[in-house]
Amino acid sequence: EGQLVESGGGLVQAGGSLRLSCAASGFDFPEYAIGWFRQAPGKEREGLACINSGSGNTYYANSVKGRFTISHDNAKNTAYLHMNKMTADDTAVYYCALDFAGSSMAWNGLTPGYYHYWGHGTQVTVSS
Repeated sequence: EGQLVESGGGLVQAGGSLRLSCAASGFDFPEYAIGWFRQAPGKEREGLACINSGSGNTYYANSVKGRFTISHDNAKNTAYLHMNKMTADDTAVYYCALDFAGSSMAWNGLTPGYYHYWGHGTQVTVSS
């Protein structure tokens, strides 16, 4: 059974940076898509970025493009989300998700319904 474990959340000052990690284990896909999402209280889950573990292709939401960077270390089966110039609006629970990297990843990879496997989330709080 596949498992995703996020880490790296915490408290950061506005303007600061943070790096989240998502360690994947127990998956048998030849290549997979990993997405990062966040959910603030009272809001819907928002797709931020996703990456294809095979091709390395990445996709970003307009809201974080230029500030957030997704990456993946195949040797460690770990994905990362580097967040820069953070603001109070970035405060949320951050989740990583994984599924087979199909042909629809390019236009569905930032949609929560694309993924079957989810981590439990890590809290990120940005103080202003």
